Amino acid sequence: MNCTQTEGRKYLGKVYLVGAGPGDPGLMTLKGKGLLECADVVIYDALVSPTILAMINPQAEQINAGKRMGRHSLLQDETTQLLIDKAQDNAIVVRLKGGDPFIFGRGGEEMAELVKAGISVEVVPGITSGIAAAAYAGIPLTHRLYSSSVTFVTGHEAAGKYKPIVNWNAIAHSCETIVIYMGIHNLPYIVEQLSAAGLSLETPIALVRWGTRPEQEELIGTLKTIVEQVEQTGFGAPAIAVIGQVVNMHAILSSCRPV
Repeated sequence: MNCTQTEGRKYLGKVYLVGAGPGDPGLMTLKGKGLLECADVVIYDALVSPTILAMINPQAEQINAGKRMGRHSLLQDETTQLLIDKAQDNAIVVRLKGGDPFIFGRGGEEMAELVKAGISVEVVPGITSGIAAAAYAGIPLTHRLYSSSVTFVTGHEAAGKYKPIVNWNAIAHSCETIVIYMGIHNLPYIVEQLSAAGLSLETPIALVRWGTRPEQEELIGTLKTIVEQVEQTGFGAPAIAVIGQVVNMHAILSSCRPV
C-alpha cells in the first residue's frame, strides 16, 4: 500500500507501520523482519518483545514510544510528530507496534496524520494478540459445535470518544465468543455489564497474559468467579479475555501449546 502524496513532497523517507505480532518471534512476518533489518530508525511500543527488538539493525536509532497504563514514554501527538520529523532525514522509518497496527493499535490515527503531512507510508499487518494468545492457550475462537461468531472489543476506551461507552448489552446478545483487549483493569465493570445484559454467570472466561511468550499464563473461570480469582492471584495486564463456550476447549487442547 502506498499512500504517498508526491507533489511538492520534501521528505526523504518512508514510514512503515509494522505489526510485531503478539511476542513469539516466529509469528513476526517476513516483511516486517526485513524492514527491521534495514531500518534507519525504529520507534517501538512497550509490548514489543525483546526477541523482536533484537532483529533491529544494530546501526538503527531505536526510540521507545511505549504506552502502558499510567506510564507513557511519549504522548500520541509527540509520537506522530516524531515520525514526521524522522522521515525528513531517514530513508526507512519503522513504527513498530505490538500485534497488528490496525487492531486497537492507533495505527489508523498515525497513518492518517502521516498522509496529511504528505509522507509516504505503508502498513505491514501483524498477528493480533486476540487471535494468537487464544490459540496458544488452546482456545479456538470458532468451533462448529460452540461458536460461529466472534466479536473483538476494547475494554479501555479513549477519553472523549464519539461514543464513549461500549454497548455491552448488544455484544452479549450478538455473538458466541467475545474477545476483550485491555480489559483487566475494568474487568469488574465488564462482568457486571455482561451479567446485567443476561449473559449467564456460568459462562466460561479465560484470561491470557503475555500470550505466545515463554511467560504466558492463563486464568480460567466463569463470569461468576473470575473477578475474585484475579484478586486472589494478582493476575494482571497485559492480557486478553476470551468469553464463551469455546473456553472449555482449553482443558483438552492446552497441552498442545506451541514450543
